[in-house]
Amino acid sequence: MTPFPWAAAMQIGFGLLKLSPDAFWRMTPRELAAAMTVLRGGGTEAIGRVRLSELMQQFPDCEAGHE
Repeated sequence: MTPFPWAAAMQIGFGLLKLSPDAFWRMTPRELAAAMTVLRGGGTEAIGRVRLSELMQQFPDCEAGHE
């Protein structure tokens, strides 16, 4: 198991998120990890063409016949 990256968490918490020490230390490691993942550009993968086509059919930009 990889140790929690406290130095990076504090840099992000205090530097990027501008959290007060109280707010930072009240967060859980999971909350910090989630914020760090989003800020680092991770956490979600791009969808594929098939899924995009499904979503476009399910949620069209305009109603049928009203383009």
